[in-house]
Amino acid sequence: MGGGITQSNLQNSGRRRFSKKGGNRLMSEINVTPFVDVMLVLLIIFMVAAPLLTVGVEIELPKTSAKALPTEKEAPLTLSLTKDKELYLQDTKIEFSELIPKLKQIAEQRNDNRIFIRADGANNYSTIMEIMGALNSSNFSNISLVTESGGSTY
Repeated sequence: MGGGITQSNLQNSGRRRFSKKGGNRLMSEINVTPFVDVMLVLLIIFMVAAPLLTVGVEIELPKTSAKALPTEKEAPLTLSLTKDKELYLQDTKIEFSELIPKLKQIAEQRNDNRIFIRADGANNYSTIMEIMGALNSSNFSNISLVTESGGSTY
């Protein structure tokens, strides 16, 4: 009859939740907020790390609207020319004077005479043509120029 605390009032306080039907039960819902937080952090980490996974010499390629060539099993030979006019055969720096003898040596060992030129867009036409002439005289007749997609078609 008094306004004191009863045993049933103590049981209803704390970690129990009232249902719409009037009874009480433990909360059994899954809280997805921490899961979403972890996923967003992982997404940010992958977005930051993805540009760092680029392999090779850093070159700003010119853009074109041409589609990419299909890839094949054997890794093609790549010649890179930086904006500072430094030559790289695959990932190895090479002087222009050493280019023709080295390419002739490689051409004797390979069945495939394909080679890709990755040249920075800041290079002029005559430099690229000198390199293409050296490649042609070294028995590399299948020469491809590497570009990035998304450029204009002129």
